[in-house]
Amino acid sequence: MKEISFSDIEGIKIGNFQDLNGPTGCTVVICEEGASAGVDVRGGSPGTRETDLLDPVNLVDKIHAVTLAGGSAFGLDAASGVMEYLEKKSVGFDVTVTKVPIVCSAVLFDLAIGDYRIRPDKLMGYKACENAELNECKEGNVGAGTGATVGKVLGSEYSMKGGLGCYAVQVGELQVGACIAVNCLGDVIDPLTGKIIAGALKEDKKTFANTEEIMISRYSEKKNLFSGNTTIGVVATNGKFTKSEMNKIASMAHNGYARTMRPAHSMFDGDTIFTMATGKIEADISVVGLLAARVVEQAVVRAVKSAESILGYKAYKDLAK
Repeated sequence: MKEISFSDIEGIKIGNFQDLNGPTGCTVVICEEGASAGVDVRGGSPGTRETDLLDPVNLVDKIHAVTLAGGSAFGLDAASGVMEYLEKKSVGFDVTVTKVPIVCSAVLFDLAIGDYRIRPDKLMGYKACENAELNECKEGNVGAGTGATVGKVLGSEYSMKGGLGCYAVQVGELQVGACIAVNCLGDVIDPLTGKIIAGALKEDKKTFANTEEIMISRYSEKKNLFSGNTTIGVVATNGKFTKSEMNKIASMAHNGYARTMRPAHSMFDGDTIFTMATGKIEADISVVGLLAARVVEQAVVRAVKSAESILGYKAYKDLAK
């Protein structure tokens, strides 16, 4: 098994666009030929678009892009720009008069960071598609990870910078990769050591407070911690699978969240993973599922390790010095 770039996966393109004045942005993963797809929404506060059509009982069997964006529900508008771009390229579901691009989307909450009036819109989605033609796999404060933060149980003053992370592997001809925007309520854990690498800070702003322990000690408070959460992502493979199988792979991929974020899937997160399969080679669903969990966990770790400090939010790099 060797590490490859997420952008090396056959039939997949990735692009980002961001506004640092927000700061916020969006990330688009495109498969112009159409990809079998699935989704698994585990968090209690999701913001999504076109997830119902991924139910195996429904008609459409291919999607053409997934958009990940900041801006909370406002950020769902970025997918309209992706649709416009793909329609101009005659990519989509043929309805005779035109082709309708099938674009799924999920958003994270970053409105509390910087200027809430700046959020991903149709133009930003379009520009992310233009950048996807370059197919550059960028990480950190880019795309949907631009305004992402982590460890918010004690408030924004003690939280840290999240970001966008990508990781992919190849085994023989099989390719599996993940692109994840990390913006969790909880702490991010290095699964190799079990130690917190980013999350809620103590008053010294140098050591970690441990989100789960804080939440357990305050079990009776029922505090609304909505402001600033949700980790969203895409797992892509060149394997050949049905919609039903892709939904199962999405479910297995969430193990990567559980290994790296504590807690994961809270009522205050909208944790979502989409899966896309370009159908180039035959592969076993269980193998791809376990690899999906692995690439997700590494993408989460890379997201926080690639992030840069912004607007006073400390990053992993600041504490690692």
